[in-house]
Amino acid sequence: MEGKEEDVRLGANRYSEHQPIGTAAQGGGADEKDYKEPPPAPFFEAGELTSWSFYRAGIAEFLATFLFLYISVLTVMGVVGNPSGSKCGTVGIQGIAWSFGGMIFVLVYCTAGISGGHINPAVTFGLFLARKLSLTRAVFYIVMQCLGAICGAGVVKGFQTTLYQGNGGGANSVAPGYTKGDGLGAEIVGTFVLVYTVFSATDAKRSARDSHVPVSAPVE
Repeated sequence: MEGKEEDVRLGANRYSEHQPIGTAAQGGGADEKDYKEPPPAPFFEAGELTSWSFYRAGIAEFLATFLFLYISVLTVMGVVGNPSGSKCGTVGIQGIAWSFGGMIFVLVYCTAGISGGHINPAVTFGLFLARKLSLTRAVFYIVMQCLGAICGAGVVKGFQTTLYQGNGGGANSVAPGYTKGDGLGAEIVGTFVLVYTVFSATDAKRSARDSHVPVSAPVE
């Protein structure tokens, strides 16, 4: 019995209670980083204006926003413009959610290596404030995103004029029982979650710290 107690005592004291965690545990010490933080982007970079990759990234943002608005607006109008009112006659609310989420998934996957896959001025503006984009690229991205959104909605209006005008272009409206302040608060929270997710997914520290975590962990 004394031998077992001695084994337990030695095992408990073999390792210190204060072990480094996270990136410090993976590196050689607390001051050693196992990730590289990218340098802040310059505020204004005129050299980008002569680079083809700069304009290629803007075209990617334009096409991504164009396709996103085209598919999502058509899906919304197909649901709210259903004259029969039958739940089986349209894709329903779940179909709208799948169209938005699915399009974002596909478009970010296709454009992430070209422009970063922003597809949203809020994401671009947030990355600019974090010094991950120059002012030149941020303004160009936002202009191309807005033009893509306008063209996407314009194509829908051209193909489905009656349906488009009869349903207000598929624009959001405050549901009965809620005020405009409630709607504004929901938009603020939703935009915060979106930008926070983008920052979390692109954080160099997170990539190093959670490198052992499988990509499918959130699904599992």
